[in-house]
Amino acid sequence: MVFLTLSRWIRNRGPDRYWKVQELLKHARHFRGRKNRCYSLAVRAVRRAFVYATKGRILKKRDMRRSSVQLNRRTLSDLAVTEPRSFLALTKLAQARREEGFRAALGNGKEPPGVFSRVVLQQ
Repeated sequence: MVFLTLSRWIRNRGPDRYWKVQELLKHARHFRGRKNRCYSLAVRAVRRAFVYATKGRILKKRDMRRSSVQLNRRTLSDLAVTEPRSFLALTKLAQARREEGFRAALGNGKEPPGVFSRVVLQQ
């Protein structure tokens, strides 16, 4: 197709725009409500989801370093492939330690979580 003027060439961007919208809506299909159908709402939701995914990957690495299991990810993946029962035991251990940390963060249950009283600050 030959475009004789620049304005006609600029206006003819239909199919490219369609595929760009479809690519973004593909990432938003599992969202609820209008966010999975309306482009303008899906743009914000997908961008927010990608930001959370990036932060989640960073936090997952941080959690692996803090879980007191002195094995790197390569060793853990080899262990998962070759010895699944040992790997399952390690994952249960890490899960138990994680829950202990949650219990310590919540306190004794007399106060709602996240509320600091003077008693907590004096200790």
